[in-house]
Amino acid sequence: MALGRVVRRVLRIGTALRVKTSARLFKTEGVLCRRAAPLGPMPNAGIDLENLESLEKYRSYTRYVQVAEKTNNKEVWWKTYRKYTETEHDHDFEPVNIGLPHCRPSRKVEVKERIRVTKQNKNNSDLERATRLRTFRIPLDRVKAEWEKTNGPHHIQRLAEHYGIYQDLFPMAYFVPRVMLRVAYGDDSSAMVHYGNHLSPSQASLAPHVSFEAEENSLWTLLLTSPDKCFYFHRGNIPGNAVHSGQEVCQYIAPFPTKGTGYHRYIFLLFKQEVLVDFSSDLLPSPCYSLKKRSFKTLEFYRKHEDLITPAGLAFFQSQWDSSVSDAFLTRFNMREPVFEYDRPPVYHPPQKKYPHGQPLRYLDRYRGGKEHTYGIY
Repeated sequence: MALGRVVRRVLRIGTALRVKTSARLFKTEGVLCRRAAPLGPMPNAGIDLENLESLEKYRSYTRYVQVAEKTNNKEVWWKTYRKYTETEHDHDFEPVNIGLPHCRPSRKVEVKERIRVTKQNKNNSDLERATRLRTFRIPLDRVKAEWEKTNGPHHIQRLAEHYGIYQDLFPMAYFVPRVMLRVAYGDDSSAMVHYGNHLSPSQASLAPHVSFEAEENSLWTLLLTSPDKCFYFHRGNIPGNAVHSGQEVCQYIAPFPTKGTGYHRYIFLLFKQEVLVDFSSDLLPSPCYSLKKRSFKTLEFYRKHEDLITPAGLAFFQSQWDSSVSDAFLTRFNMREPVFEYDRPPVYHPPQKKYPHGQPLRYLDRYRGGKEHTYGIY
């Protein structure tokens, strides 16, 4: 009897506790599910769902796009998906243009020149005859010269942004290359440096031929650097466009992209100097094959001389490992070549048998394309 009373009392207490816990849970869920009133009209609140035929028809896709853009630009009280996903950009940290200022001619001068050229072409009978007979040819040199004066600098800037040159060399800064930099390797200038083309280290083994248009009394600085490698070449205080007459701060060596690291960017930068610059602190012995001394940061160099130099020209190429890099590490740097990829040895196959017994049907495929004599492969 006593045991039965104890069991009934325990069950009664458990039932009471369960009721209190359920009540507490119900109260918590009620607080969490409580929603505040909207701060304005809800989306599509004015649409009658039972009478959709009364809605105004767009009648054309252009009309639909116009209404959609107007609705998208309209301020609403709720947060859209784009506002949740897009990061807020701080306007105080927009990229700064550190290049040369551009003095564009007036619009009237451009229009007068265009009208003059149009009249001249209309009065040219030879041009009219060549156009009518479809024998007229436009010289590419003139097209390139016109491109360099008009849209070329902006196209080069977009290419440099695509390859991440500005963000790696000049973080939060950029410049428009107003001076066209022409760089070529080889005695016959067969390997030209454009804007991201591929050149092998063997092609760039010797110092390049660099040319650009400059005034006689102007001073320039030429820099070759790589954000992917401790690579550095510097020639400063160049009078006019006589590159070889400038001060050699760091001697040129061939690119040496290590094996397994992919393509490396090699960037030629041309700076315009205001006055003669003292590069004695950057001067390296010639020749210099110390990778530690050749470690170079373009941003630190520019910050040190930013009051005296202004970036004006740009050209760059990409290079990947070839066999000449191994010789460079052995002979020039006197060190073991770092390799970042695994060279798998060829699969070993025992000598082929003329009459194989118990071998699969694809036995002969193991020996195809080899240098040794094989049997039964035609």
